[in-house]
Amino acid sequence: EKDLDNIGLLESNVARLGTDNIEIVGAEAPAALDSLPDPDSVFIGGSGGNLPAILQLVGRRLKPGGRVVANLAALERSHEVYHQLQQLGFQTELVMVNAARGKELRDGTVRLESLNPVFVVSGSRPGDPMGDPGE
Repeated sequence: EKDLDNIGLLESNVARLGTDNIEIVGAEAPAALDSLPDPDSVFIGGSGGNLPAILQLVGRRLKPGGRVVANLAALERSHEVYHQLQQLGFQTELVMVNAARGKELRDGTVRLESLNPVFVVSGSRPGDPMGDPGE
């Protein structure tokens, strides 16, 4: 997390969800990733303009059978990430997630008010994480 003001919120979410396999790093990617072990999975929620470099690093270091997921607001960036992951040898998928909030009208009826969609690009690294020699 590059925004150090968000560390407390992240820590409370991790504690609330009861997971013990998440390490929060307060620094900016991709430089902050150099000292970490090779990951099993990577979630990219923002890149600070460093998305191509982050994806290159993920392409070099993600373990076999690993997965990368990126959430993006812009269709153009989603397209770029999708194709960059393909070029790095990942099996890719693009999903658009839509949500809407109920908004009560004056007559008491409720209509749905659309929120901006989010594009989720994911990539799976081929290979068995257990090292199956058959693959």
